[in-house]
Amino acid sequence: MSGSLASAQYDLVVIGFGAAGLSAALSFAEATERWEQPSRIAILERSTKEDRGGATRWTGAFLRIDQDRKLDTDWAEHVSRVSGGLADVEYCRTVERESPQTLAFVERHGVEIAFEDFPLPHTFDGGTPSMTPPASPRGGGASIVEHLGAALENDPRVDIRYQTEALRLTTTEDGTVDGVVVRGPDGRTQRLGGRAVVLACGGFEGNAEMLTRYLGDSACDLPLIAPGIANNRGDALRMALELGADTAGQFDGIHAEPVDRRTQKADAVLYGFPCGIFVNGRMQRFFDEGRDTWDNTFEHIGYEIWKNQGQEAYWIADGKTLAIPGIMNALLSDVPPEQAETLGGLADKLGIDAEALEKTVAEFNAAVGPGEFDPTRLDGKRTVGLTPPKSNWATPLDTPPFIGVPVTAAICFTYGGIRTDLDGRVVTPSGTAIPGLYAAGEATGLFYHAYPPATSVLRSLIFGRLAAHHAAAAQSS
Repeated sequence: MSGSLASAQYDLVVIGFGAAGLSAALSFAEATERWEQPSRIAILERSTKEDRGGATRWTGAFLRIDQDRKLDTDWAEHVSRVSGGLADVEYCRTVERESPQTLAFVERHGVEIAFEDFPLPHTFDGGTPSMTPPASPRGGGASIVEHLGAALENDPRVDIRYQTEALRLTTTEDGTVDGVVVRGPDGRTQRLGGRAVVLACGGFEGNAEMLTRYLGDSACDLPLIAPGIANNRGDALRMALELGADTAGQFDGIHAEPVDRRTQKADAVLYGFPCGIFVNGRMQRFFDEGRDTWDNTFEHIGYEIWKNQGQEAYWIADGKTLAIPGIMNALLSDVPPEQAETLGGLADKLGIDAEALEKTVAEFNAAVGPGEFDPTRLDGKRTVGLTPPKSNWATPLDTPPFIGVPVTAAICFTYGGIRTDLDGRVVTPSGTAIPGLYAAGEATGLFYHAYPPATSVLRSLIFGRLAAHHAAAAQSS
């Protein structure tokens, strides 16, 4: 770390060390490597070096792409449909256009994209349920953090400042952003000058006050899906609003996921739920587990568990689910499901009411209609006369061993954030860009009502890159 904070002046200041921030910093470094005078780049990270990377470090980072690195052709329209027309479709089409070259960029820096079999169908391929192996970085988001981070660490033009928080943006008399006031690890506040600033420090998942302000009652009951997002304190939103920035996305909306509550492991998500049933603390079913593929329902289940089921639910399945090839790859906990030869024995292990569970399972079994169970597609095997119904994969829970997982909902990210244009520039309500200020990733708002998944890391990488390219071009002209 060279120079003092008081005297430091940079061409680009990036706030955040996740996918968006790393993509912005590294893309700017590459775009300016032929400058006559070497560019200077600062990256600010709230955490220690050991914990760097925010949410990106902990996610498995599904990517909604095909083998050619092209985005699912249905995604932009999917976002528009579920948002009721509120989402910025041109932003989504930009993600589609920029996916191949952005993934080529991270692959060039050592991130390996893998396509691995998954036991249940998804709609990442043209919006149609498919068993096509989904993509993700080998090693998850941590691979992005370490490979892109290493490239920046080895660049003498780059200062990485850990345990440093951004407090407020500074501007010239005409409103151009020209730096940021920070608090360093010694607790003192000083200013970093910057010809451009990129806000890439996530949403407000780690800020209980902001969560309560926007989400209302019970926001405090939402655990974090990974430790890294404790540093997502809403700094980007707060600082941008102080300068009159506009917002986008649904501010009382969140991406929540059903996770195993027996473990502290990050990202312990239960993706394999469609082939069983959920019950709440009263042993009542509360959701149609088969209404769609897992990717289109898992966040709705998470939200329902938090909002209406007192953060207590149990996933119950039987030997037919265990027999699905690779099913354990869809249960990301490091603790195996509880298992017993009888429902009563399973209830004892889960610490729940055996008689009530047996009654609910008996009612469910009696309602199962005809048809062949096929976990590889929407099989239409449904219940009859049951509320809530199960629209697909309804098969009696009658084959030992019986398995169960106690689940709760964990927050992954917030929907509401800063509004940007298609170059990543932060804009005012009139659409005017604030000079010198950019934002990317989950600091920016996009989603309403639902998050069509496997695109959060991807859009972060893309708009970090677009912001960097615009900033470099503006400074070169």
